[in-house]
Amino acid sequence: MRTGTRQGPEIWVRGPVAGAPEPEPAPLSARTARRFSWVGTHGGSGVSTLATVYGGQDCGRDWPGPADPRSVLLVARTHATGLACAVHALETFRRREVPAGLDLDAVVLVADAPGRLPRPLAQRIRLIESVIDVYRVPWVPAWRLGDLSGRPPRETEPLLRLTATMR
Repeated sequence: MRTGTRQGPEIWVRGPVAGAPEPEPAPLSARTARRFSWVGTHGGSGVSTLATVYGGQDCGRDWPGPADPRSVLLVARTHATGLACAVHALETFRRREVPAGLDLDAVVLVADAPGRLPRPLAQRIRLIESVIDVYRVPWVPAWRLGDLSGRPPRETEPLLRLTATMR
């Protein structure tokens, strides 16, 4: 940074965001699948449901521990508070204020209600999408009733592909 000059806005690069540096792990073989941890950015985000439906480690609202998968999928609801919590968690990763060795793979946004999002919420999601991959999960009435036995919604095929390659 030059002294005496005004610094412009910070620019983020899309892609995985690494936590604090740590020694390089041994490379994964092509046949070794990557595992992942679901981390909720706020209470009620849907972490337990997603871990049950898509597999992976349910970390609740805690960062993965040493024995948990280091690959993180952040989870938030699509209401204003949920999106603000997701942005805060992204900032925490950007500032490297997470346990060493965690890799942020994506943000998973779970619908907080059926139907279209109000424009201000859709705009916030576009902002998040500009800095990291975002996977959307629609409102699923059966999940609200506790029935997680059916096939995941068709709209979540990209998330299914991601989690299948990471198991």
